[in-house]
Amino acid sequence: MRIRQFLTVLLLLACLPLIMRVSAEDALPIVATTTQAADLMGILTADTEGIQLRALMGPGVDPHLYQPTESDIVAMNQARMVVYSGLRLEGQFDAVFKALAEQGIAIYALGAPVQDAGFIIGGFELSDKFLDVDDPHFWFDPRNWQLSVQDLADRLAEFDPSNADAYQENAAAYIEQLDLLYTWTDAGLRSIDEGQRYLVTSHDAFQYFGAAFGWRMQAIQGLSTEDEAGVGDIQTTVDFVIANDIPVLFVESSVPPDTIEAVMEALRAQDRSARIGVRELFGDAMGEPDSFGGTYIGMLAQNALTIMQSYQCMGVAVDILDWPDGLEPKPPDALWNVDCDA
Repeated sequence: MRIRQFLTVLLLLACLPLIMRVSAEDALPIVATTTQAADLMGILTADTEGIQLRALMGPGVDPHLYQPTESDIVAMNQARMVVYSGLRLEGQFDAVFKALAEQGIAIYALGAPVQDAGFIIGGFELSDKFLDVDDPHFWFDPRNWQLSVQDLADRLAEFDPSNADAYQENAAAYIEQLDLLYTWTDAGLRSIDEGQRYLVTSHDAFQYFGAAFGWRMQAIQGLSTEDEAGVGDIQTTVDFVIANDIPVLFVESSVPPDTIEAVMEALRAQDRSARIGVRELFGDAMGEPDSFGGTYIGMLAQNALTIMQSYQCMGVAVDILDWPDGLEPKPPDALWNVDCDA
């Protein structure tokens, strides 16, 4: 890994002449690493002039494991600003971010205002060891995302004063949307009896989601998908599912289903049954760009619908509310209709 990072920095330095050419132009090239970061940048820079946005990671990409390509490094060298999630979610980018900052390119972490406000979850048990690390999945609480929205709008207004009013107006409108999203999601998820609110997933990406909406979490892998799940992790999850009579387990879109399938197999071996959720959950990455789940609002809402519908299919009482007026985008009709026997 260190050799690759060293080579990455060398490539970064080799691209320095590109910075000189781009800086002379009027355009403001900005790079966003994750799908969530790119979605937010697209919203805040709507109806502005001169912004050239480049997204590095696509749908279903695991940012924990993603390593910047040569074209990514060229794009970041040409950028005036790089917007990333932070809290070491993009762990393979550390050397690149350091080199870019030394060259004077603005580097902005979306998790910074959440961390400054004291809303970061930290400290985890993994394989009988306590890890004093921060959970990087802060965006799964829409109230945290609102902090990121406003702080990024403020930073963009300083960075590009000619479009400052547009950034602030877009941020204010989007924050109102996130209020609607939080209220709808909270009401639906809390309509399930508290004793049944357990979310079992592939890796530990949903602690903020659980804290926001009153659910308890159990994950097979740790915070990063780099953490390998062993036989003990599988058995711990099996014991947890049996002890709490959990009817549904969820696969994530950016994580292979192997570990969840291993838990299901172990449950069957003990004459216990559970089902896989009616859809995958979006974890570290959003869906396809032109899909409902390809937006932050759609990603979080689809996750909530998937959880509620999956529990409903198992006979659990759930109150799924109508979609709020004015909240965009709207879920497609097909998302509301689930075949529990499929």
